[in-house]
Amino acid sequence: MRTSTPLDTTPTGTPLPDSLCTHTPKCPSAISPDREAAQVVAAHPEQGWSLLCNALVLFDDTGELLPDGQIITPHRPLAAVTA
Repeated sequence: MRTSTPLDTTPTGTPLPDSLCTHTPKCPSAISPDREAAQVVAAHPEQGWSLLCNALVLFDDTGELLPDGQIITPHRPLAAVTA
């Protein structure tokens, strides 16, 4: 059974950096609500994912993998209802 860890540490207890961001202004951290606004540092569209500078893995289906291993399920906007 997997146990959860705080968002600012790895499962082994190692502290995570706020961000791997080296540009100015700094990108939001992986625990910020606007974490998807960070810049892409590695894109693999053929595999359907990108690594952001805040160590977030963002998938094409809008799912996310946080640096501590937590999963954010896809959160696509609902389609507009037509009359």
